[in-house]
Amino acid sequence: MLPAIYLASQSPRRKQLLEWAEIDFKVLVEPTDESFPEGLSPAEAVVHIAQQKALAVKNKLPDDVIIIAADTVVVLNDIIIGKPKDRDDAITILSALSGTSHYVITGVVMMRGEQQVTFYDTTTVEFHILTPQQIEFYVDKYGPYDKAGAYAIQEWIGVVGIKSINGDFYNVMGLPVSRVVPAIISLM
Repeated sequence: MLPAIYLASQSPRRKQLLEWAEIDFKVLVEPTDESFPEGLSPAEAVVHIAQQKALAVKNKLPDDVIIIAADTVVVLNDIIIGKPKDRDDAITILSALSGTSHYVITGVVMMRGEQQVTFYDTTTVEFHILTPQQIEFYVDKYGPYDKAGAYAIQEWIGVVGIKSINGDFYNVMGLPVSRVVPAIISLM
């Protein structure tokens, strides 16, 4: 019998990606502190947060299930950009990303009993120069307040604003599924 799989994330995008991969899973989320120790690189920080999310649900589940936890950040000029606080913050973030390249890093931690698979994936995203009107339109229409970097690549701004990506598109959406699926298999 295959082990049950639990996603320790409320992200609708991560749910959608696992559904697209035809993974049978349940969602279980516990409140998690998303801070991280000073001195960690952005990659280490997202892995640390993903680890905390996985550990928060681990004690609520039997040992024979697979837990998938992830965290995604946008990094511009070595500074982690999280989710915007409000409309003005979203506009400020997108204005900073306009016409530049940045990194999207997703940390993934997967557990089954004492087994653990940990990795991160990095994708480079370059934006065209966006007008203030485009930025305000996007923020007002799509309300990207639950998204790292104040945008979702699969929405309007990704279609019209992204000049190029180098790496996994789905990593930018929040989960590098092409790496998650083999990791699930390795934990079975």
